[in-house]
Amino acid sequence: MKRRAFLSGTAAATLAAPLAAPAIVRAQETFSWKMTNAYGPGSPFYVEGPGSPTDFCAKVEAMSGGRLRIQHFAAGELIPALEGFDAVRTGTVEMNAANAYFWAGRIPAAQYFTTVPFGLNFQGQNAWLYHGGGMALWDELYEPLGLKAFPMGNTGVQMTGWFREPIESIEQFDGLKMRIPGLAGKVYATLGVDVKLLPGGEIFPALERGVIDAAEFVGPYQDRRIGLQNAAKYYYTTGWHEPCNVTELLINKAAWDSLPADLQAIVQAAAMACNLESHTWCEANNAAALKDLVENHGVQANVLPAEVVEALRAATAAALEEIAVSDPAVRKVHDAFMAFKAEHDAWSTISEKPYHNLNG
Repeated sequence: MKRRAFLSGTAAATLAAPLAAPAIVRAQETFSWKMTNAYGPGSPFYVEGPGSPTDFCAKVEAMSGGRLRIQHFAAGELIPALEGFDAVRTGTVEMNAANAYFWAGRIPAAQYFTTVPFGLNFQGQNAWLYHGGGMALWDELYEPLGLKAFPMGNTGVQMTGWFREPIESIEQFDGLKMRIPGLAGKVYATLGVDVKLLPGGEIFPALERGVIDAAEFVGPYQDRRIGLQNAAKYYYTTGWHEPCNVTELLINKAAWDSLPADLQAIVQAAAMACNLESHTWCEANNAAALKDLVENHGVQANVLPAEVVEALRAATAAALEEIAVSDPAVRKVHDAFMAFKAEHDAWSTISEKPYHNLNG
């Protein structure tokens, strides 16, 4: 009886072994990847600090027990600032951190996955991406190019920007040279703005030398860090152009598919953690930075005149419709985004807005 039980157990183990072994080997497999970045060395939020791409890399390594290690390269350390898209697409690197609207020249619809003028805020954008069909559209857009993307950060609402002269009317935008990326740049262009797309490190010298007349970057903490307060003194807000700003984690699809399911889950979880952590970091630091800019650097922080905002709103609606008409992919993403926004607006009008007004 003992012999029979032993042989039976041995047979069962032998049958099970071929099934279990690949899973065990897969669980022990290690990966060494590279991540490039559109932003320069030392940049808070965009490169270093809580919720940053380097923090993401550290989280993935810790959560995977070292099975997935990602070496991070800031802009210029491996490739130039805005060449990450091609580097990931061709497999030169496995990952890149940037903003999807940088790729507007080749994929106009990608801009909706960074931000939309007069669009969704941090809460709404994440609701659309995670639960409103946004991620599925992002996958549909990128898969033919061999790419996969996740949100990995968000600045929340941004400032309109820095201007050498006070803004009093919409006519002042005609002929203005301004650094402004994304869909907002297309809106400004319809108003006569000479739109410039410059990496973060080039904004201050361009504004200081008068190569541009105005510039938009992020918000008080980040703008102060690169010295924009020393090149212009009129700092405007409404957040109309970027009610949020998503950091894109771009991944080579073949590399992504090579990861076992547990490492894929770790990458997703780490990206989501950084998405939240980066936003809370911005919220925690911008207030003190704005106070410092106003009190110690002579900055005049103002809200754009209402008539200017309404003119920008009208120009935005026209510009977005023009882009959607010209590109079927944009049309699909645009309609889905706006349909979700209409529903979310109805909810936020009776939830967030009254509370905000109560404390305003």
